[in-house]
Amino acid sequence: QVQLVESGGGLVQDGGSLRLSCTVSGNIFSINAMGWYRQAPGKQRELVAAITNGGSTNYADSVKGRFTISRDNAENTVYLQMDSLKPEDTAVYYCNVNYLHYSMRHLELWGQGTLVTVSS
Repeated sequence: QVQLVESGGGLVQDGGSLRLSCTVSGNIFSINAMGWYRQAPGKQRELVAAITNGGSTNYADSVKGRFTISRDNAENTVYLQMDSLKPEDTAVYYCNVNYLHYSMRHLELWGQGTLVTVSS
């Protein structure tokens, strides 16, 4: 069984910082892309940032220059450093992992979500 454990959400003031982390454990042969998505009330889930196993990154235009995604392959962990947070960043943030199971199936897993609230 494969599990994702997210942490790091919370309440922060406008201009503040938070760091999210997501650790994968279980029957994983290898991890491909890892990413963070978010969903604000009344809106669709959107990609925030993603990182490949080679370290290539991709960011939503709205967070470029403020958020940084990174990963520790030895620890099967992906991080999202969020700086200069704005009220419009308020959302539930979800970790997403694409991995190769030991059965050689390519699978995808979502975290349970962590709430980030930015007060003005």
